[in-house]
Amino acid sequence: METVDLIRNQTGSHGTFGILRCPNGLKLFTAEPPWKDNRANLSCLPEGDYTVARWKSNRFGHVYIVEGTAPRTHVLFHSGNLAGDTELGFTTHTHGCILPALKFGHYKGQKAVLGSRPALNKFIKVMGGKGFNLRIKNLFNPKDF
Repeated sequence: METVDLIRNQTGSHGTFGILRCPNGLKLFTAEPPWKDNRANLSCLPEGDYTVARWKSNRFGHVYIVEGTAPRTHVLFHSGNLAGDTELGFTTHTHGCILPALKFGHYKGQKAVLGSRPALNKFIKVMGGKGFNLRIKNLFNPKDF
């Protein structure tokens, strides 16, 4: 099974942002919620290794699901732009999921990822719809934020 690396390089009230590196050279950008002690619907996942499988979501269609996230469930790769801290009044399109995108930018006054739907489609195509191993690494200590 192939390994995909998610290297997170910044976090804060607008979300956690990183780079998704696929084995074939595809590089995408990501947004997730800020670290909230791995709380369901509010936090990004802890650093570590996960297995990811194809999933049919009623809301998002064909996406990927991250396995081994207990006690959390339904941590998906799906499209969206914003990953702000809702407890501080920011807008989010994710409740703990990973949003892939073509670039970083701003949307509705927040840091954001842009081109998410095309990025997700490209990612699914490049991965051949197959499952993969996900390795998440932070270049910062989330507890400092």
